[in-house]
Order: sequence, then C-alpha cells, then structure tokens
Amino acid sequence: MNPIIITALVLVLAYALIAAFSKYKAWISLGAAVLLMLLGMAPPLEALREWVNWNVLAIYVGSLILAELFIYSKVPAVIAEWIANKAPNAAVAIALIALFTGLVSAFVENVATVLVVAPIAIEIAKKVKVPVGLVLVILAVNANLQGTATLVGDPPSMLFAGAAGFSFNDFFIYEGKLSIFFFVELGAVVAALISWYLVRKHDHKESVARTSKVLSWVPLLLLVAMVAGLAVNSLHETGVGAGAGLICLAAALAGQLWFVLFRKEKLSEAVRIVRELDWETLFFLVGIFIMLGALNRSGAIEVLAGGVESLFGTDVLAIYVFLVAVSVIVSGFVDNVPYIALMLPLVSRVSANLGITPTVLYFGLLIGACLGGNVTPFGASANIVAVGLAKKQGDQVGFGRFVKIGLPFTLITTTIVAAAVWFYWKP
Repeated sequence: MNPIIITALVLVLAYALIAAFSKYKAWISLGAAVLLMLLGMAPPLEALREWVNWNVLAIYVGSLILAELFIYSKVPAVIAEWIANKAPNAAVAIALIALFTGLVSAFVENVATVLVVAPIAIEIAKKVKVPVGLVLVILAVNANLQGTATLVGDPPSMLFAGAAGFSFNDFFIYEGKLSIFFFVELGAVVAALISWYLVRKHDHKESVARTSKVLSWVPLLLLVAMVAGLAVNSLHETGVGAGAGLICLAAALAGQLWFVLFRKEKLSEAVRIVRELDWETLFFLVGIFIMLGALNRSGAIEVLAGGVESLFGTDVLAIYVFLVAVSVIVSGFVDNVPYIALMLPLVSRVSANLGITPTVLYFGLLIGACLGGNVTPFGASANIVAVGLAKKQGDQVGFGRFVKIGLPFTLITTTIVAAAVWFYWKP
C-alpha cells in the first residue's frame, strides 16, 4: 500500500481517537507512533533522534517546574491582591486582574495562573455580586490569549518555534520588524477592554483582603534569569537549540535546589513537583513529533499543499483568512497541539511553493489556533478548570453560557490581531 495512504490512515485514526478520548491522548499518540514504526513508516532511530525535538521538550519541562515554584512563592497572588485594592472600582479591578493573568500566562502555564488568581477574583465577584462563573471565564480566556506571546508561554508556541526556527528573541523582533508578541499584546489590551465591558455596571470600589505574603522572591528572580538567558542565547543560537533547553532545565534545577536546601522543604515535596508535572502532554508531544515526521517522510505534506493551492491559487490573503478561520473553528472543539503540529509543515510547504516567506501564514495559524480555544468550555485546559471552579462556588457555567462569552471575545480579539498581523506582515 502507498506510504502516504498508510501514514494518513494512522494519523486520521489517531486524531479521531484523541478528539473522542482526550483523557488518553498521550497513550493514543504514543501508540500511533509505535504502530508507524512497526509498519516501517517511521524508522525508530531516525524518529527518536531527528524527528522528536528534545530541545522543545526540555524547555517545556524546565519552564513548568519554574512555574510551580513561582506559584509557590505567592508573588502572583500578592500582586493580584495589590491590583484589586488599587483599582478605582470593581469593574476595573476585574479587567486589570484579567490582564495581569494573561501577562503571567505569557511565561507561566495557563492553568496554574488561573488557579492562583482565581481566589482573588472570586472574592471580588462575591462582594460586588458579579456572577462568579463570568469572572472565572474572563480569567481563562485572557490567560489563553497571552499563552501565544512567547516561546515559553504554551506548547503551541514551542512547536511553532521549533518548526519555524524562531528563537526566544524572535517572538519580539524578527527580521527587524515587530513580531508576534506585540500583536498578542494588542489583543490583550482589547481583551481587557472587553473584560471591563462585561462587568462595567459594577462601578463601586470593594477592597480585597491582603491574605497572601511573599514567601520568597527567588523564583521570580530565577524566572527573570531564565528569560534573560534565553534572550542572550538567542543572539548565538538560531531557533530552538540545545542551549535554550539547557537554560530552562538549569533554571529549574537551581529552583529545586533552592526549594530543598534554602527553603528547607522536604525532598519528597521537590519530587512531588516533578511527579505532578504535565507529563501527559510531554509524552503526547513525543508521539505527535513522530507521527508528523512520518507524514512528512511519506510525501503527504506535498499532496496537502497541492490541495490548498488548487483551492486558492496564489491568493495569499485568501489562504491567510482560511488558515485563521479554520484554526479558530477546529481549536474551539479539539486540542490545538496536534492541529498546530499538523499544519506547521503544511504552511511551510505552501509558502515555499508560492515563493513567499511563511511568517505571516505562521502567525495567522498560531493566532487562530490559540485564540480559538476560547470559544467553548473544552477548547482549552484553563477553560475546563475555570468552569470547575465556578461549579464549586455554586455557579454552573454550561456550554451555551460559556459560548455566549467566549465566541464574541474570540471573534473580536482574533479579527483585530489577525488584521493587524496581515497589514504589517503581508508579503
């Protein structure tokens, strides 16, 4: 049988199972990778050595550990409480806390950020009688939006960097021009205004109890050191290289040593942090890398690229709009990681065939896929957590209610950011 057909069938089956049984996505992904190896579509040594981007995985693990320690330090909670008390009224406080949640999510895992800020937001909501579910959904969608902004913000950004050859600095300035970070921040400002508009009627001030105290500033300093290290490393290393991975792992190791030796926490607690990391996503990514390596090796990417070109010809704007729109739709209902992983090589091939640099199409894909997760309550992990927290507070956020908030939020932010990217980066 044709290698393209074999590989495509395995991928279609795997993606269908991942969509249907997301709880087992790591096992499905790895199972599909092993099956491709057994079928001869993925030579094991080549797949593990060349297709799996171990540097991306090292960045992911290192940044997750540091994020856990940053949350442990109580710094984000203290800042959120300070913002809440300095804001002129409750509506502005909620909007600023949402903006702060998003900014932290550009460097720290989204779910952890929502969990830390949620208690402050819930306290404000109860005092001014704003529905808790509304406030928590606002936090989640803001966190998801900003995860796109930097290399360490979210797995899709890491996959994008690995495929596009983007370094940490390239997210800020690329080829002498403003890069994705600034367009996401434009979206963040718009998102904060939307957040304020949703709760605008609550224009009286309410103070929040200052219950949190900073345990230590060391995790923040380590986070800053990691970011600075990645920035300096970007001057010498193109794309996501071994240096970037080692910097993140070194920062995480330093944090763990500080946690045990200077904070005098039990070694078992340090082990627990490592044990409870999102290993599922890491193994899921290993399988995805191998599946897509097999797809690329089979020649299927060229066939898919030809299909896109037959639909749109050389109309780059039409392809860009199509990418953004489809990405929003797909990511609203399924995990955006496998989707982005599949589309990145396709975008690269289409761009090469059209004779253009792929930057604008890459950005369109990333914007649509990451912001699209805000449409539904299961479009992103942070959404699921926010809905769960609201339920514990006695406020049920069903599918329809979430979409009523998430869909307009997504359409407005995606349209503004995607339009700005196009007019600035169009070929």
